[in-house]
Amino acid sequence: MSRVGKAPITMPDGVKFELKGNVVTVTGPKGKLTQKIDSVMKVQQENGVLTVVRPSDSRRDRAMHGLTRSLINNMVIGVSQGFKKVLQIEGVGYRAELQGKNLILNVGYSHPVVFEPPKDVSFEVENRSKTIIISGIDKQVVGEITAVIRKQRPPEPYKGKGIRYDGEIIRRKAGKAGKV
Repeated sequence: MSRVGKAPITMPDGVKFELKGNVVTVTGPKGKLTQKIDSVMKVQQENGVLTVVRPSDSRRDRAMHGLTRSLINNMVIGVSQGFKKVLQIEGVGYRAELQGKNLILNVGYSHPVVFEPPKDVSFEVENRSKTIIISGIDKQVVGEITAVIRKQRPPEPYKGKGIRYDGEIIRRKAGKAGKV
């Protein structure tokens, strides 16, 4: 049995779960998320605890078991607590700022790069324009927009300049051999 799939999902206070056919809807204090799951997976709710049950031990059912449980768990966490990713900006003249809800990056191009936040995602800029905080209720959307922002100027290995995840370690290269 899948270790991920058989783990129960506890429902926090104020979170409602609804299953219609193969569409799961989770509503909580931060918002509402909807996800289509595999039609063969069964979701059981007892005393505020959700469990995902697979119909057989076929390879496909085992794979979908853990995935379905993880998707539902991420929805429950998202509507109750939310998700947050942090980016750090390194480099002389590199900075970020907010203009209304839009994020504006100045990262060495001849023009500023503008990002509009998707639905249910918000940007914050802290630490003198060097830290960007992306937060929202959908884990996939938060991770995807964070990756797109990082892709604008990924960290380079010689000076370490660029946009990196908080806590990401950049392997540095030595540079020219003649330099001391």
